[in-house]
Amino acid sequence: MLENLSFDLLKSKFNSDKKFKLGTYFVGGIVGLGLVFLLYRQFMWLPDNEKSNDGWWIAMNYISKDSTDQAIKALEPFVRNYDGKSGGEIGQYLLATQYMKKGQFKKALDNLEDVDLDDTYLRVFSTGLQGDCLSEMKKYDEAEHKYFEAAEMEDNEFTSPMYLFKAGLCAEKLKKFDKATEYYTSIQDNYPTFASQKSIEKFLSRSSNNIVK
Repeated sequence: MLENLSFDLLKSKFNSDKKFKLGTYFVGGIVGLGLVFLLYRQFMWLPDNEKSNDGWWIAMNYISKDSTDQAIKALEPFVRNYDGKSGGEIGQYLLATQYMKKGQFKKALDNLEDVDLDDTYLRVFSTGLQGDCLSEMKKYDEAEHKYFEAAEMEDNEFTSPMYLFKAGLCAEKLKKFDKATEYYTSIQDNYPTFASQKSIEKFLSRSSNNIVK
């Protein structure tokens, strides 16, 4: 069989058989694209990705000093340059927090909705911050859903009751006292430490008393 696959025979078949020629182009194109992707990943994407994980620390220096304008100035070009890289996504999350400190909640929300984070807890906080932005913009219905989503993402003693509590407050704003009561009851039953810190009985009593009988 191998002697039938000589270069001359393949060349002749390539020149005379249109389907074989098209198939060769297709396979060659796929192989070429795969090779380009591997080269890009090895020599460009991976080094850039590693570099991106170092870059956002510069902005952290400004954030730690409460220099919000300086942090934004450092983060905006960094996020543009490293969009899609792991460090660029963290930078975008940090940029959103700085917009929030400036009261620019729409800008913050746009960044948070677009960010793609690997870390589980950062994803939870990012979703919760979207709720904060929506709440500040008085979009309480959307905020409630975001808070509940954040509470459900990673069940733990810190973020889950915190976001259930915020969801309850939004539900009360919307006069959805039955939903607020559900949130507060869940905190009281499942997260007693948080419930005692927030005196959750007071909120539970308030919402349950407002339910239309």
